[in-house]
Amino acid sequence: MAQRERRPQPTHIHVRGARVHNLKNIDVDIPLGELVGIAGVSGSGKSSLALGTLYAEGSRRYLDALSTYTRRRISQSARATVDEVRHVPAALALRQRPGIPGVHSTFGTSTELLNYLRLVFSRLGSHRCPHCGAHAAPSMAVALMQPITCPSCGREFFGPGAEDLAFNSAGACPTCGGTGIVRTVDEASLVPDESLSIDEGAVAPWNTLMWDLMKQVAREMGVRTDVPFCELTPQERDIVFHGPAEKKHILYHAKKGDNFAELDFTYFNAVYTVENALAKAKDEKGLARVAKFLREDVCPDCGGTRLSAAARGPVIDGMTLGDATRMTLDELAAWAPGVPALMPEELQPMAQAIVAEMAEPICRLQQLGLGYLSLDRASSTLSTGERQRVQLARAVRNRTNGVLYVLDEPSIGLHPSNVEGLLGVVDDLLDDGNSVVLVDHDVRVLRHADHLIEIGPGSGADGGSIIAQGTVKEVESSPATRIGPFLSGARSVRVRERAAASDMFVHGAVRLETGAIHTVRPLAVEIPRGRLTAVTGVSGSGKTTLVLESLIPGLRAAIAGEQLPAHVRAVEAEGLRRANLIDATPIGANVRSTVATYSGVLDDLRRAYAKLPEAKERGLKAGAFSYNTGSLRCPTCDGTGQISLDVQFLPDVDIPCPDCGGSRYGSAAAEVRLAGDISLPELLSYTVDQARDALAETGLRSAKAKLAVLSDLGLGYLTLGEATPALSGGEAQRLKLASELTRSQEDALFVFDEPTIGLHPLDVEVLLGVLQRLIDNGATVVVIEHDLDMIANADWVIDMGPGGGAAGGRVVAAGTPEELAACPESITGRYVAEELHC
Repeated sequence: MAQRERRPQPTHIHVRGARVHNLKNIDVDIPLGELVGIAGVSGSGKSSLALGTLYAEGSRRYLDALSTYTRRRISQSARATVDEVRHVPAALALRQRPGIPGVHSTFGTSTELLNYLRLVFSRLGSHRCPHCGAHAAPSMAVALMQPITCPSCGREFFGPGAEDLAFNSAGACPTCGGTGIVRTVDEASLVPDESLSIDEGAVAPWNTLMWDLMKQVAREMGVRTDVPFCELTPQERDIVFHGPAEKKHILYHAKKGDNFAELDFTYFNAVYTVENALAKAKDEKGLARVAKFLREDVCPDCGGTRLSAAARGPVIDGMTLGDATRMTLDELAAWAPGVPALMPEELQPMAQAIVAEMAEPICRLQQLGLGYLSLDRASSTLSTGERQRVQLARAVRNRTNGVLYVLDEPSIGLHPSNVEGLLGVVDDLLDDGNSVVLVDHDVRVLRHADHLIEIGPGSGADGGSIIAQGTVKEVESSPATRIGPFLSGARSVRVRERAAASDMFVHGAVRLETGAIHTVRPLAVEIPRGRLTAVTGVSGSGKTTLVLESLIPGLRAAIAGEQLPAHVRAVEAEGLRRANLIDATPIGANVRSTVATYSGVLDDLRRAYAKLPEAKERGLKAGAFSYNTGSLRCPTCDGTGQISLDVQFLPDVDIPCPDCGGSRYGSAAAEVRLAGDISLPELLSYTVDQARDALAETGLRSAKAKLAVLSDLGLGYLTLGEATPALSGGEAQRLKLASELTRSQEDALFVFDEPTIGLHPLDVEVLLGVLQRLIDNGATVVVIEHDLDMIANADWVIDMGPGGGAAGGRVVAAGTPEELAACPESITGRYVAEELHC
């Protein structure tokens, strides 16, 4: 038989007619087997190409090969709006915002290292006899599923399997359910204001978690409800907090109307009211209603290890599994290789095999700068960047071949010293025969690309086109490029005049003293008032502890005249009345929250439309123009602008509402028109800048002022009707600032947690302009940052470290960027020196 002639392998992914979001029908060829970087300003369409097109088609086509039964149980991407995508491999995506893990997830479980540790303690541990408590030496018995003979009492017992040591199943502590924490009612929170009477709402849980008539039942229990709570006798207070569940006959008077009803009702004291609501909470929303009345403490039975007493039985090297999970990754890396030598000769081959399996994931995680994290660290407390790096390490560990990896801003949360580790991991993916498409703004990451695609030139409607493509050198020399000058070093972000060192504290200082907490040692820091201060340091060095766990809560307590947090020794901030945290968490929970509603522009517009003659003729007031509750909202989609179609084993399809076309309003709303014949639904489809132009000749001063602020924040490309949960972290931060830029800020301190996340260097320039406006209005601004452009523009820098975890936790340097660059102990300083060309 003649051998079939093989066709040459495809060398590129061919994309034709991509129209996802703002992509303008683009055609592009993307090299396979290479690192392809995608650059562009925020909102230009980078993620629409990488995730919305390449990943969506790569993952969808792979899943199409599975059975319909399987596909019904897998979350799938919708089909991309594109004419053709050829030669796209099966795709995996590492998203900018990995999902928030559940309460049973830890760093150990998410990296799967805990699985190996459970195997180590199950197969290699000295097991405790359940009859007398003595420990039997390690043996092959567990692996061979044979009973162990206790050397003390002579009785036989079976050692635990690895699953018996899992805190999310058989090995869970029965007291805390494997979470390591217990929630108890905080009685101090039940009556926050004792100057109020019970009738006035003094007992907070009865106002939100229980029927209002509980006040009347309390009266029947012998408690005076019409006097200030502080005047109640000890007996009355005890009834409020701990009274028995007795049934009382009351005459209930409804709040509205004159209706009365005789009822027999059981008394729920304040503590039980909270406990009952907690027991019934089935989701995060239900738990949030109760959370303010609860105190979280370390589980008294398991000591926070999450493990049952039996699961804490096996011992190796004097440690239980609970002790081992308290180790950091670096400590585990040092301890694990010594385990085989501790075992009897017959167990050493098995021990070496298990430990060898742990070596590669440990190495990858250390390479990505996560060595400071302990295995028992709750995953929900990890930063977005830390969770993304865990994802990346797992992806590389799979050692796949021929897969397209789409990485959405993997440098988020990375200190400059960790970027090399990230690039090393990406290189390993390529060496295994995969393709990598990487969306990022960090010029050091983009310079590493084999091929660059730049999308722009602007954001939103002004973006969506390919403006440059080729090698890094070719993009640098392109006349249309916007990232090129930053790649070549011809341009850097220097947009503000920094304060002179001699004038740094001319407006005073915020002084903070703390005791030891976590891995952070006792500290004393000064933050200059009316300046831009950057808090820097490698991951795990103590930045978050210093600012978010000490400075912010300490200031807020001092301002409110309340007791300082236990570890905060002193705060001096005379004249400050506000401590504002502006983070990158999404705004709103669903599509009902939009740019127009969050900024307050829609309120102004609704009032304006209600004043028009057409509205008055129809009896339409401002409330009628609300797409959430108003009479003009679309009845088909109930004002959401979209409907979801259940296509069974295919992914649910969200489509614009067929009746309103996505405008959220019914047809009657189009009959009321303003400012050159524009209806409210039409106006909400405009970008911020387009709406400014449309309203320029109107007298709507408030709306125009708010739109001007949004434009100044660099958000002019967002549409007024854009859902806020879909905004990037940087966009969300700037939108949260919109109401702050037009007022005096001399009494305010603003803290920004990594505000440059997801920002192009040109966007960083805009952000610095926004921060300068706050400072010009008298504000004191603190940023937690890794971005060298932001650090180089700061007036003052507080560098934590020098390392992460136990190797950090102190102030390495505090001074100007130049002084930081001159500090030999500062890891951050080395990179700042390069940035400043010191």
